[in-house]
Amino acid sequence: MTQRPLTARGDSGLREQRPFHARIPAFLYMLLCVLVALFPILWVVMSSFKSNAQILSSAVSLPTAYSFEGYRMALEVSPILRYFFNSVVITMLSTFLNVFLVSLAAYVFARTRFRGKNLLFSILALSMVIPMTALMQPVYQVITSLGLADSLPGLVLVYMALNMPLTLLIMRASFAGVPASLEEAAYIDGAGFMYTYFRVMLPLTKGGLASAAVMAFLNAWNEFTFALVLTKSAAVRTLPLSLSYFTSQFSFNYTALFAAITMAVLPSILIFAVFQEQVSQSLVIGAVKG
Repeated sequence: MTQRPLTARGDSGLREQRPFHARIPAFLYMLLCVLVALFPILWVVMSSFKSNAQILSSAVSLPTAYSFEGYRMALEVSPILRYFFNSVVITMLSTFLNVFLVSLAAYVFARTRFRGKNLLFSILALSMVIPMTALMQPVYQVITSLGLADSLPGLVLVYMALNMPLTLLIMRASFAGVPASLEEAAYIDGAGFMYTYFRVMLPLTKGGLASAAVMAFLNAWNEFTFALVLTKSAAVRTLPLSLSYFTSQFSFNYTALFAAITMAVLPSILIFAVFQEQVSQSLVIGAVKG
């Protein structure tokens, strides 16, 4: 009797290696998932380089001639650069404040003991399951009472708070994975809380820090609901919100519409593509140690 070849799987043991023909259905299924996920994105990007006549005659065909006319019209018809600038400012500020402030709280939750710690952490973590529609009215009242309605600081504050639970979970798991002996050695050498946090803990958790920042960036960049509720003027309108107005502005000019959509979604896709490894690693850490 012949023995099937074995291959290692991590450090947990061995498993039998299935023959190639038995793995073909799995490959086909993964290929189908990739095509379903990528086709809408590729279709929009390719259509942004086509003329309106080409889109109407054959929507799924490749461009016969690549043209940037759609991007020029998108920039002329709507102040998309202003919306883009607003999204960049709001997203960068909210991401920085979220990661900086929440990581401090996560460090405390991971390393200190105090009465009610588990209860408080559970309440903060459970806020992730609150429906977005249930937050609209109280958030609107708070922002209006602070005088921050229809302003960039108001959106920065809201986006920072919305990303707090996820950042807290990721960073707490990252800090918990650092050996306590390193922190104790810093305290023995006379380091204080803030020095230990910045010079010892943060460098050792840069993977979780990058992951939390990427997730906060993506959520803030693509957020639509609160931008719609809390803003009125075009001066503070964000890029995702502005796309809802492009349909009426561009009418049947699909080339300009697809160009505007491409400019709106491309930054978030690039950010996730660059930092996808850090995101995957931190999510695994959070699932095991969180």
